[in-house]
Amino acid sequence: MQTWFANHPVIAYIVIFVLLTYVYNQVFRVNQKLSIGKEIVLYVMMALGSGMLLIFQHDKLPIIQCLLVAVSLMLLVRVRYFVEARQKRKAASGVKRS
Repeated sequence: MQTWFANHPVIAYIVIFVLLTYVYNQVFRVNQKLSIGKEIVLYVMMALGSGMLLIFQHDKLPIIQCLLVAVSLMLLVRVRYFVEARQKRKAASGVKRS
């Protein structure tokens, strides 16, 4: 996979940017909305950072693989919260019926 991404740098850049954006939006974004100018600056800076991470990826560091692990762990936590909330709703509805 590392050599394939090295041979296709545009695809690697897009994958890095999408994964980086997902991680930012799920972990670091605050509840309040930013102004459009700040949003533009933020995404331009993430695009520049993705370029830097692409250089590291090209130098044989597993940047994409690490971002995939981070995203999969975030999805695992999201599934866990969903299951816990469903169990709490089921327990609450069972208490009301008794």
